[in-house]
Amino acid sequence: MKLIAHLLFAAAALASPLFAFASDAAAPAAAASAPAAVPVPTVTKATKPDLAKGEATFAAVCAACHGADGNSATPAYPKLAQQHPEYLVKQLQEFKSGKRVNALMVGFATMLSDEDMKNVSYWLSAKKAKAGSASEKTMVQLGERIYRGGISDRQIAACAGCHSPNGAGIPSQYPRLSGQHADYAAAQLTAFRDGVRQNSLQMSQVAAKLNDREIKAVADYIAGLR
Repeated sequence: MKLIAHLLFAAAALASPLFAFASDAAAPAAAASAPAAVPVPTVTKATKPDLAKGEATFAAVCAACHGADGNSATPAYPKLAQQHPEYLVKQLQEFKSGKRVNALMVGFATMLSDEDMKNVSYWLSAKKAKAGSASEKTMVQLGERIYRGGISDRQIAACAGCHSPNGAGIPSQYPRLSGQHADYAAAQLTAFRDGVRQNSLQMSQVAAKLNDREIKAVADYIAGLR
């Protein structure tokens, strides 16, 4: 009988308001000690480039100078076909912002949104670049030597180290040079050397050590790379 009475007393205590209050008071404390749930970040998929829009924008804005398929026929304007899209986007953004100065290009770049730039650049990267050729036969050896080996005694780095031996470049890092117009390549090297073009410290440092003859030789060699 004593055991039964003890059990009944314990059951009554558990059901009492006092015990219920104690249990409820402990619950918030336990919740406070538990680590807060970490919110799961929302992952947004990158928008794929619209190549059809890229082609239309290029035809309307860029083709007159750079050719219908990105293969400019004018030596003063660069070939853009098969160029790395990340490089093209970067250049267009820097024309628009003024970091890269060119009176003609800033006007066109200002017309383009970031989406336009991406669409155009990826469309161009899918077009095949036409091969070029070297014309300064007497300087081809000098151009090849600088491109492939640099000039060690003047601490001039080899172009191939960044732009690859065949001029294909390295995606997202260094542009494709293979087959580029010699006149355009020489103009850019000269602009880097003279401080006119300042959107690549690395190129400014390399070009600063080249004389006119060396620039002409390496630019002509680049035109014949394939």
